[in-house]
Amino acid sequence: MLDELTLASFETHVDTTFRVSLEGADALDLELIEASDRTPERFEGEQFSLIFRGPPDVYLPQQIYPLEHPAMGRLDLFLVPVDQKKDGYRYEAYFNRAAEEG
Repeated sequence: MLDELTLASFETHVDTTFRVSLEGADALDLELIEASDRTPERFEGEQFSLIFRGPPDVYLPQQIYPLEHPAMGRLDLFLVPVDQKKDGYRYEAYFNRAAEEG
């Protein structure tokens, strides 16, 4: 499933909520606040990043998390904490897809 996702797959879901299931704790909501193209020139493929905002009182360490979205279903994404602001922590998921040969 993840190998089929593109930047366009997420762009329409910016400003929507993804629910994270946490072991031994209540589920947590993350808002997708940014989906950005990171593809360098002359790169045969696509690179993009997603930035999620979580609550200010819960910190998620870097690891793979199961996320559920009403339109996209379940996605297991590797999230990396990248910033902390008054309104919550920021987490990034990065995708690097080389062009398919053929």
